[in-house]
Amino acid sequence: MIKLISLLSLLLLIVGCSNRTEFDFESSQADTNQSSVTLTQSSDISYNNYAQVLSQYVNKQGKVNYQSLQQNRQPLDSFNQSVASLSPQVYQSWTENEQIAFWINIYNSLTLEAIIDNYPVDSIKDIPGVWKRLQFTVMGEELTLDQIEHEILRKDFDEPRLHMGIVCASIGCPILRQEPFIGDKLDQQLDEQTLAFLALERNFQINKEENKVYLSSIFKWFGEDFESKFAVENQFAGQGKERAVLNFIGQYLENQNQTYLKQGDYQISYLNYDWSLNDLKAN
Repeated sequence: MIKLISLLSLLLLIVGCSNRTEFDFESSQADTNQSSVTLTQSSDISYNNYAQVLSQYVNKQGKVNYQSLQQNRQPLDSFNQSVASLSPQVYQSWTENEQIAFWINIYNSLTLEAIIDNYPVDSIKDIPGVWKRLQFTVMGEELTLDQIEHEILRKDFDEPRLHMGIVCASIGCPILRQEPFIGDKLDQQLDEQTLAFLALERNFQINKEENKVYLSSIFKWFGEDFESKFAVENQFAGQGKERAVLNFIGQYLENQNQTYLKQGDYQISYLNYDWSLNDLKAN
């Protein structure tokens, strides 16, 4: 991927970046609550099919009707096929937020594809090699879900909130939105994702009687990603990455709980991660 991006950068110096990508997001007022995201350039991809999938098969709690999606998978397949043939030069012309939104959408859409290719399953972990061996074509290159998450999103972008956007089809994940991420709304969308994630006791709890703060295991696995923007030395509990995570979380809390976290007189525990499939039919 690094070699590909370097080559693309050279090409862009030659051809220029005049083809600026614009997003037009329109929310339909129809009962289906379908959303439309159109990339105005003819050589771009359209998020319309993906938006249709999210609005039709995902509920407000982020549960997915995989059975129905499996039976009506053409829009999802069409979107993922369009990603396979997307021009890398077009991708390089986008803003950083547009690129982040693109990769989060791709991770989530390809995860949906992996699930319906193997459905019914009780957990994404039941699919052999789902993260490290299954390959998907993106801009002409074969990539795994792990490569998208760890070698592109986490490596190329300093945006820890991406962990509130990517969804591994599990109850312990952030909820899957009913709309795609788009560049000019990315900050708002990721903040909304974070608020929704922290509002659930399975992800975050403050127990002042026990003097404990309970965190999702996501913050244990990826805590270092928060240090570049949220590191702090003299406040909060725990080690460096834990203090950074708590500093990040504190932004989304009421003042009373912010103050409690900053004073640091509590223990940190990590909650068990629920790998059950986020399947609407299972609940």
